Amino acid sequence: MLNIPSDLNVRYLALLTRKSISAIESSYYSKWLRYYIDYCLKYGLQQEDKSSLSRFLGKLREKRQTSVQVEQASHAIALYYELISNSDTGKSETHAALPRGGFLRGSLGKAPVNSPRSQEKREEKTSLIRDGISPRNEPIFKKNSLIPVVLEPAAVKETSIWLTGASWVKEFEGMENEIQIRHYSKKTASGYKFWLRKFQTFTKSKTPALLTIGDVKEFLTFLAVKQQVASSTQNQAFNALLFFFRHVLGKEFGKVDGVVRAKRKTYIPVVLSREEIHEILAQLSPPYDLVVKLLYGCGLRLFECLQLRVQCFNFSSNNLTVHDGKGQKDRTVPLPETIIPEIKKRFQFLKELHKRDIEENYSGVFLVNSLGKKYPQAAKEFTWQWFFPAMNLTHVPETGELRRFHLHETLVQKAIKEAVGEARICKRASAHTFRHSFASHLLQANYDIRTIQELLGHSDVRTTMIYTHTVKSATKKEAKSPLDFD
Repeated sequence: MLNIPSDLNVRYLALLTRKSISAIESSYYSKWLRYYIDYCLKYGLQQEDKSSLSRFLGKLREKRQTSVQVEQASHAIALYYELISNSDTGKSETHAALPRGGFLRGSLGKAPVNSPRSQEKREEKTSLIRDGISPRNEPIFKKNSLIPVVLEPAAVKETSIWLTGASWVKEFEGMENEIQIRHYSKKTASGYKFWLRKFQTFTKSKTPALLTIGDVKEFLTFLAVKQQVASSTQNQAFNALLFFFRHVLGKEFGKVDGVVRAKRKTYIPVVLSREEIHEILAQLSPPYDLVVKLLYGCGLRLFECLQLRVQCFNFSSNNLTVHDGKGQKDRTVPLPETIIPEIKKRFQFLKELHKRDIEENYSGVFLVNSLGKKYPQAAKEFTWQWFFPAMNLTHVPETGELRRFHLHETLVQKAIKEAVGEARICKRASAHTFRHSFASHLLQANYDIRTIQELLGHSDVRTTMIYTHTVKSATKKEAKSPLDFD
């Protein structure tokens, strides 16, 4: 294959630099230009003739090149046209380099009718448009296409330039579908879609097929340098984009090097003493006091506690089963014996509430996924009722039904915050603090770290090891032979 002439190659790489094309992408752009020149020489086509581009792209499709490769090749040759045009006519305002992602969309603008200079510009624009290029010497493309087309002036207003203003509706739908297939939590789904919207804004709605790892690097660096986000926030954005590229776009993410990372600090969780916990409990009224007792007594996460159902309690073995915890994992934890009478008393209240709901012909509680379709009567069965139900029924607009949801997490968080303030606790305590206290107090009582890991539902013991920093170390530093032990 023929190489690009050295003088042309130097000027072409300089143009790529002005266009803010990364070094990695520049190598691919040069490759496509070599292929294009070789193709024109092989089939006797004029390299400067823009009709040769459509034939070249057609050949790439025949060779089963991906749509991303075809689109990249189209942009590479379009920049080549700009280069040779500037060499022939001299660089002018209409040929000024645009920043990456800065192509125009919509109308070309209006000038005073009586101005001779504006009349000359309009004639120049019309001529360029009929040749299939924009006034800034870039190819004009149809919406969702990168193939240059010949347009009449009246059609310019409906033209969408391909590097900005693309529709991401299908990509968001794809993200939603992929998340549901994997049964991710609603909070994870909400977070991933949030970062995808941020990324779309950052790239100015660039055509998703043209997104590269370079765009991700620039976005993550922007978050760390300009936005100064925490390291956990930057990692969440990274995970969301990794999921998007891998499962929605079908692209391998590759290794992300050269990204400015937000500094990750060592986090030591807040832990309350047993006296402080009793002081907070004294300020709470039902059912919030029982919520906190389960958070601390069983080491539950807030949502794990609020999503408990009647069937989760086993009084014969004094166990509590946590279904669909973090990572869709189930586990069992021992029930605190001191609160079993309080739990049984609440069961009587739940039976009365359930009886009243049935008499009022309500539609039952909300069930997970499509369980209600598989078992139509399950929503009204007592075993499926929430242990902490919301006091008011929820109206479902789609079906007109009245269903019962569990106690909302914001009510619990507000009650805990007020109780901590009234107890004058000088610590930044929240609902999750009681889970931290559960693990720390077990560790302080010399319980095995692996046992604590299973009770907390951690996948990796390294996550549980953080609690070794919350209790006083009892390790003896002085070396001694086991034979000398008492």
